Amino acid sequence: MKKKLNLLYSFSVLLFLFTGCIKDTDFDQAEAIALTPIIELNLIYFNVGADSFYDESTATEILTVRDTTEIRFLDDEEIQDGLKRVDFYFKFTNSIPRDFLVDFQFISEMNDTTYVTQTPVALGTLENPVITEFIEIVEGEGIVGLTMANRLVVSLTIPSADENLDGFINLQSKTTYYLEL
Repeated sequence: MKKKLNLLYSFSVLLFLFTGCIKDTDFDQAEAIALTPIIELNLIYFNVGADSFYDESTATEILTVRDTTEIRFLDDEEIQDGLKRVDFYFKFTNSIPRDFLVDFQFISEMNDTTYVTQTPVALGTLENPVITEFIEIVEGEGIVGLTMANRLVVSLTIPSADENLDGFINLQSKTTYYLEL
């Protein structure tokens, strides 16, 4: 019985191999295939207290606070060549009773500014923190500037500060990269 099953199985495989559909295959079409991955990554985040905008030891305002982050993802040549679009999503939660202006400056290894954008952030209170969302879509020539950068400098500018200022400003951000490889 087992011998008959093996024979039937072997015959079925041979029949399948010789009677399957065969179509001329153009292997030159393989070069026309484009992979289009979409990659989402967290970019930067921070939580800055109101006390960062006032120096108690000298009793002076600190109107701009900066932070620098390395962005190593864009230094790969294949990614630079295949990057078609970048979407930046920034979400600020502000409980400081002041408006802010936030600058995003992309910097190259040679310390050149390669791309800049900014957004206002609405004032909030401790009882009612305000959420401000900002989306920046970069395509075309802007992509070239982004791919030349290896650092991102974020500057928070406040119009005035004093020792009684209370609250925090929080940033969460995400970047979506659209590639064609």
